[in-house]
Amino acid sequence: MYCVKCGVRLADTEKKCPLCSTVVYHPEIKRKPAEPLYPGNKLPKESSDSTALSGAIVFLFLIPLVICFFADFLIDGEINWFGYVGGALVITYIAFALPLWFKKPNPVIFVPCNFAATALYLLYINHATGGGWFLSFAFPIAGGLCLIICVVVSLLYYLRRGKLYIFGGAFIALGALMLMAEFLMGVTFGFKFIGWSVYPLVVLALLGGFLIYLAANVRMREILERKLFF
Repeated sequence: MYCVKCGVRLADTEKKCPLCSTVVYHPEIKRKPAEPLYPGNKLPKESSDSTALSGAIVFLFLIPLVICFFADFLIDGEINWFGYVGGALVITYIAFALPLWFKKPNPVIFVPCNFAATALYLLYINHATGGGWFLSFAFPIAGGLCLIICVVVSLLYYLRRGKLYIFGGAFIALGALMLMAEFLMGVTFGFKFIGWSVYPLVVLALLGGFLIYLAANVRMREILERKLFF
């Protein structure tokens, strides 16, 4: 017979799986004395097919990449829009498929890599369209967002406590980033400052302050946990 959880072959007399410790029960099997298939410390090892899966995903990304390249070149006789599609596919691969190559991908490393790839993609769009908005708008906004998310991910990854403080501070920082975004839009594109960024700033600051208040006030947190059942 086999384990219902991990699929390891078991002897009829074994009462639990030696690999995942799942309790074995089959009422139709009459148990007879038999030697276990994995005596002592000779237990089966889990096999991982992450490399094969990652290789298959590479081909899945290469297929639309190659099709778009030839479609752009054969239709227009030159490369026009392929860079936009290719860049988006590369960013998607780095964000979702590249971590599959590693057994324990560290988000503290991969999150900055994703933002670096996004910044390069925006730089390419800025160059391809002849715009002058990358250094004065896209780079500081993407850099600020990257800094906030990297700090949050690093703190959550290395610290086991203080999540409410972390998210509260992140919301306040995001509100400040909204204010900076409106200011940079005025500097880069000549938009008049009308103050729309004040609204998300106030909402995010209040939400962040509330989370910090809950983190500091244990009694209030316990009351909300009982009221909201979480």
